[in-house]
Amino acid sequence: MTSCAQKFMRASLLALSLLHSAATAAGPRLRPGSSGEPALDRNSLGMQFRLLPAGQFRMGSVESPARLARDFPALEPERFSKLQDEGPVHRVQISKPFWMGVHEVTVGQFRRFVEASGHVPESIADGTGAYGYNAQYDPATSPRHDAFEGRLPRYSWRDPGFPQGDDHPVVNVSWADAQAMAAWLSRVEGRHYRLPTEAEWEYAARAGTRSRYHSGDKPASLLRVANVFDADTAALWPQWRDQALPGRDGHVFTAPVGQFAPNAWGLHDMHGNAWEWVADWYGEDYYAHSPRIDPQGPPEGEVRVRRGGSWHSWPFYTRSSFRNWNRPDTRYVLLGFRLMREAER
Repeated sequence: MTSCAQKFMRASLLALSLLHSAATAAGPRLRPGSSGEPALDRNSLGMQFRLLPAGQFRMGSVESPARLARDFPALEPERFSKLQDEGPVHRVQISKPFWMGVHEVTVGQFRRFVEASGHVPESIADGTGAYGYNAQYDPATSPRHDAFEGRLPRYSWRDPGFPQGDDHPVVNVSWADAQAMAAWLSRVEGRHYRLPTEAEWEYAARAGTRSRYHSGDKPASLLRVANVFDADTAALWPQWRDQALPGRDGHVFTAPVGQFAPNAWGLHDMHGNAWEWVADWYGEDYYAHSPRIDPQGPPEGEVRVRRGGSWHSWPFYTRSSFRNWNRPDTRYVLLGFRLMREAER
């Protein structure tokens, strides 16, 4: 047997072992309780998913610059006139129910995928690494004045420069890395996993709300539902202290997933902790001509959308409607992902 065949056999056996052990531990599917939360299911890696209903919602935001300036006084006013891509607000129909990840993909889950599949994440495969936190690094020395050091081979999903447990959201993963995990789970389980579309993500994040956050309009409401840029984190970046929430969420860097209150559909960390890759190419004017039913984003582009904000994000950038983007090969210390699974017919 060749070495390649041996590696494939070992990976296949490991994947089957993971499936058996996780299925045994997970037990039967849980059904909604008296709270009315959607049904809960667990997969072969122990990842939890909620079955979200088909439905309609109003996507985007058209808040006035004056209102935003009132509620986010530390930001420069010109930022509020550069949000054209959040409009027009338009009605979107999600035509089929789907299983949405309750949590962001964790370090431990990503590790098990890498070990079982043999996938080599891009930060390691191309040798250029990723970004990370370094207490001695000075943003003023960077041409882009980036808050983090990189891109350097010393950083990867295994080491973002600060300690993480297996229950923290994995970061420093590229869009292709997220796609690879979804494809592997689909092959191993025989069910279709993928990144959510931008519309599916916002539908899930809002969970029936129209406010800035699923916790309401006030930035201070994030303290109980999200790990964002607060007094704990601002202690390491005093130059941005005026952007921090006036309180502490107990976490300087990433937090274990599920530590904060979920939204009405039982989903955690839809705001903060880690930015989340979604499936779509980014189009600044896409909302103006987006299909009403199950929009998939532009057919092509240069950058992919990310949503939700992170542990280092100012509250303004964690709003349900806020859109951001990166090149697909980006591997950044704030950027992870959440998977969804299509419902069986």
